[in-house]
Amino acid sequence: MRAFLPLPAVTTAVTTAALLLSTVATATPAAAARNPDGTPLVKVSHGDPYADCTIGAISPESTVYPGTEVEPYLSVDPRDPTRVVTVYQQDRWSDGAARGLAASWTTDGRTFHQSTLPFSLCAPGGADYERASDPWVSTGPDGTVYASGEGVDFTKSTRSALLAATSRDGGRTWQNLTTTRVDEQPFFNDKPSLTADPIREGTAYQVWDRLDNDPPGPSSLDGPGYISLTRDGGRTWSEARRFVDTGAVPNTQTIGHVIVVDRRTGTLYDFYDRITYSDDLSTVTEAHYEVVTSTDAGETWSAPATVARDTSVPEVDPNDPAKPLRAAATLPSPAVDPASGALYMAYEGSDFSGGSFDSVQLVRSTDGGRTWGTPELISPEDVPAFSPSIAVDDRGTVALTYYDLRFLKPGDTTTLPTAYQLATLPHGDSRLRTERRISRVFDWLQAPFAGGYFLGDYQGLVADGKGVRAVLTEANSDAPRNRTDVYTRSLRTR
Repeated sequence: MRAFLPLPAVTTAVTTAALLLSTVATATPAAAARNPDGTPLVKVSHGDPYADCTIGAISPESTVYPGTEVEPYLSVDPRDPTRVVTVYQQDRWSDGAARGLAASWTTDGRTFHQSTLPFSLCAPGGADYERASDPWVSTGPDGTVYASGEGVDFTKSTRSALLAATSRDGGRTWQNLTTTRVDEQPFFNDKPSLTADPIREGTAYQVWDRLDNDPPGPSSLDGPGYISLTRDGGRTWSEARRFVDTGAVPNTQTIGHVIVVDRRTGTLYDFYDRITYSDDLSTVTEAHYEVVTSTDAGETWSAPATVARDTSVPEVDPNDPAKPLRAAATLPSPAVDPASGALYMAYEGSDFSGGSFDSVQLVRSTDGGRTWGTPELISPEDVPAFSPSIAVDDRGTVALTYYDLRFLKPGDTTTLPTAYQLATLPHGDSRLRTERRISRVFDWLQAPFAGGYFLGDYQGLVADGKGVRAVLTEANSDAPRNRTDVYTRSLRTR
């Protein structure tokens, strides 16, 4: 989900269930359109495990897009870069979330198998929620895979919940289904992410924003950041607690919390966007990205430091602004250089277009997040670009992936030609930047419509020992029962 203002809300009752949960696992060979350098992306989304599920419709106006896979993320086993787990939404609904979340796993980096994540009623043995959203995955130093997501009800109640599960066999099966937070309206838990600590075995962190609109109405919004931790490999999680406060400024929320860890020192950095609204909640009066720091494995956190202004503008088809797009505006993508500890954050911003459209921008800190440099333009000038993801390889090369619209011709309002790009910056030096296209050119307007033409609020990129591995969504033309698919590939950065 993605809530800037309170939406139908979430759950009561905290549970932990040590269930051995399902796999639907037909091997899926590679096969995809080749990218410009001749190497095929690997398709990871084959089949639809929720095709027969009828749960979750709100009204006749609720549209489910069967066979669609959107909003992917991924993790790589730090002990073996060919062991990869990707997660994504399966069968997106037009009015929020999906029938369920799914995972695809591989032990050779090429042939993927599918399993179902137990976060909705559509999944065998799944949690008691009508829909699910916001998939995330991370692998710890011992190979334990942690997955998280959001369970949401739309008809029988107004619940939302933060859920987690673990796999100890590389994504084949999932256990320890846990509800780390559940609320009823007027509260709403949103946009979770999960990070396995790379140096503390068995430790992982789940972070999100919890919107409070009590009592309902204007001038009563609060959206602090919350955290839950596990120290025992996901068997149990701590009680959710507030760790980023917003109460000092009325009508303020956070969104997009993501933790990265400096492997040299064990320091945790949580990045997010802080947004303040007018008294009637109709307009944004201030928005900027911040970071908070923990030096004791998430027990205590620093005061926030400002990273950059959020200058993102509405994401639209530039030839037809009445057609909204839905990408990663307001959501930071952070990374830390494993060798030097330099911090980076990529984000959508309009600094280089005079506020006309979003580009991919990058900022850097070399003093542990206390101060930040000025934004640098990463995507091509004069071309709208969206959904940046960032990773830093073991030699300090910064890699960024993003969608852009360079192939769109003036006057074309019937299609939106889109491609996925990879930019690399040795040691973060933008003067040495190189770029190459890693996807085919596809029509974004073929994607499901869910508050905009929707490929996902984020895509994924991680370092994998040889360089980086990307996961992305592409749209298919003239395929109403298979509008999108998810692809991956390992990419060399040197």
